[in-house]
Amino acid sequence: MAEAKQVAVVLGVGPGLGAALARRFAQGYAVAINARSAEYLRSLAGEIRTAGGQVLEVPADIGDRAQVEAMFKSIRERLGPPAVLLYNAGSGTWGTITELTPEQYEHTWRVNAYGAFLSAKEVASDMIARGHGVMLFTGATAGMKAGPKSVAFGPAKFALRGLAQSLSRDLGPKGIHVAWINVDGVIAIPGRRERLAQFKEEDLLKPDAIAETYWHLAHQDRSAWTMELEVRPFKEKF
Repeated sequence: MAEAKQVAVVLGVGPGLGAALARRFAQGYAVAINARSAEYLRSLAGEIRTAGGQVLEVPADIGDRAQVEAMFKSIRERLGPPAVLLYNAGSGTWGTITELTPEQYEHTWRVNAYGAFLSAKEVASDMIARGHGVMLFTGATAGMKAGPKSVAFGPAKFALRGLAQSLSRDLGPKGIHVAWINVDGVIAIPGRRERLAQFKEEDLLKPDAIAETYWHLAHQDRSAWTMELEVRPFKEKF
């Protein structure tokens, strides 16, 4: 009888980095994939199953506590307790303080920061009990320096980074590797370069290449864990 695979949860799955993470981690884990679009999840899950992977679709609004709790209950019941949490959910409305509404600010915070807290809380107890686990959070440059139109997105990503730092200090000594990845640049998503004529292909981050970095982080020796890391195209100014 084959040994059950460990479980990796990929939250915030779209056609760019999220899908690349799901495909990469499905090569060694049973993966649960989350997005609001059930239709997209079905399509990606079919692709993963065709390639021989084990996958569970868990559509939910990551900023809604009840939906997040129900989602993780389903994952634990159908796959098992997660060994890896990949928090890739992130969206925001761009604008200045005079342009954005309180509702837009709150929604951005819920997706980028509150959902990350809820998700980490759902997996922490099982990871602590086992004495090992991985939590990786997708950050952005706005989480280090917020521009004038990042009045919602910047604070939300700052909060995500702060959460990762706090979790790392608390959970690292308990065997749980927590890391925050600053994706500093534009990710190549199907159709994006056609819409952004100023970009050449080499100006964009390749999702599969970023996913390899996440895979490496998730399997680092505990004697040399990384807590914060940046990935950017070789041409990106910083």
